[in-house]
Order: sequence, then structure tokens, then C-alpha cells
Amino acid sequence: MLTIGVDIGGTKVAAGVVDDQGKIVAHTLRPTAADRPDLVAETVSDVVRELSAGREIEAVGVGAAGFVDETRSMVRFAPNLAWRDEPLQKKISGLVGLPVVIENDANAMAWGETRFGAGRGQSHVVCITLGTGIGGGLVFDGVLYRGRWGTGAEFGHMQVQPGGRPCGCGNVGCWEQYASGQGLVKEARELAEARPEQAKTLLGLAGGKIEGEEVTEAARLGDEVSLAAFASFADWLGQGMADLASVLDPGCFIVGGGVSRAADLFIDRAREAFAQRLTGHGHRPLAEIRLAELGASAGVVGAADLARLR
Repeated sequence: MLTIGVDIGGTKVAAGVVDDQGKIVAHTLRPTAADRPDLVAETVSDVVRELSAGREIEAVGVGAAGFVDETRSMVRFAPNLAWRDEPLQKKISGLVGLPVVIENDANAMAWGETRFGAGRGQSHVVCITLGTGIGGGLVFDGVLYRGRWGTGAEFGHMQVQPGGRPCGCGNVGCWEQYASGQGLVKEARELAEARPEQAKTLLGLAGGKIEGEEVTEAARLGDEVSLAAFASFADWLGQGMADLASVLDPGCFIVGGGVSRAADLFIDRAREAFAQRLTGHGHRPLAEIRLAELGASAGVVGAADLARLR
């Protein structure tokens, strides 16, 4: 049985035909018209028609970056797309003539990794996606936890620092302001301003504006400020996972997202911070902390499988 998974991001729409073993047998990519919600639905229908040619497709799963309602049909709010109470399931289904399931993109990633990636064989999984912000997903006893209103597992907006950095959600001190791509960059910029003599490599690479790629490259070249920024990032990541473990007690954390490509610079320290800050450490089992295996395909694979199991 073949289904199509679609992953809608702020800049691109990725889609693939996925079999029941989680294998992508065909894929395509289109730019996202982020300021035109009607065009996003049309883009999705275009890629579905393209990928359906010559194939019998059972259903379509769509992963969208935003708050998806409890019926998995409407995007209530999307921070990086012009969606407010957008009836996305009805629009796309009407355009493609197939059953359509809408899911939060981090939930789709969590499901894909649990079924076919780093979470195989695990019964209690917490997925954390480290990108510009932090996304999350929970799969417990084979069930994707969505919350009463469909917006559960928004880990990035746990408030970890009273009076801390302002967040785009309207609060301050959210976890994603310290343990995400933007958090890493903010820390590096603040440290470079305070200690420019220790940031010569970083400042030389940045040429005026520090971004994530420069922080990563400079850290690998031994830049003291960049390494310090990654150390702070890792400590915050470990602290947040320890807090989540106190509430959820998972057997496994899966860390993915774009920032995880630099995992060699932070994952060991994050594991140490998690172990040290876990309530009752030394007297309870430690959850494994694994790196995601499916990469950028996780959302497509997860969305397609959720459509199959609708």
C-alpha cells in the first residue's frame, strides 16, 4: 500500500511516495508560498498529482509547522506561514480527491523516527527537533500523544529562565531561546560582543553578522567563544531533557532537526548534563539519548504512515 507524505516548511514543500516499510520510492520538492495560504494548498495538490501518476495512492498525510486541531483537519496557527484557522484538510482533499490527514510536522517526525528510525523497538519515546526553534513529539505505547486540543508536546515553549530572553510566542525565557539554532546564535553573539579577543575566528568567518553556520565552523576550528556557545547550548539541552524526564519518564529521547548535524559538538555534553540534572540521578534508569536516523525525510515518512493508519 502506497501513501504520500508531505512536509510543509516555511521555505519548501517536500513530498514523497512511501511504502508500508517506510521506504520513499519517489520524491519531489517545491518552494513554499509562505504568504499565500491558498497557494500552499495548491502546491500540495500539485505535488500529489505529480507523485500519483502511474501509482495507486491510498491517502495523503501532511505535516505542517503549526498548531493542528484535535480533528487533524485545521491549522489553527502557524508562526511562519500565513495560516490562521486554515481548513487545510478540506482544501487539499477537495483538490486531490483522496483522504487527507493533517498533522503537526514535529509529530510527524516523531512518528516516523519511532516507527522506522532511531526509536524502533522503543515503547516510550520523546522526540526533540532542534531547528530555528524546538519542536517535539511523544509516542507512548505505540500511540502518538497529541493532547486534548491537538497542540501537545510544544516543548520549546517551556519557560526555563524567569525574566529571560523574549520569545516569538509572546513569553520570555522559553527553552527554545537557549537550546535551539536561534538560541545558539544569540549566545554566540552575546559572548562575542563581551569577549571579542576570544572570538577572532568566529568574527573573521562571520564578516559582520554571526549565524549558525559560522558558529559551527568556528567551533570546529577551536574558536573559544563558539565552543563556549555550544557548551551553554548543550547544558540547556540536557537540563530540558531532565525536566521532561521528571514528568514523562521516557525510555528514549531522539534528537533531530537541522542543528543535530553538529551533534559532535554538543551531544556528549548534553548527555552528561542530562544525567547530572535528572531528579534522583544515580538511583533510576537513564533514558537513552539517540540521534535521529531519517534526517530530512522523517516528516515525510511519518506523515505518510499516519495517513495509512488514519
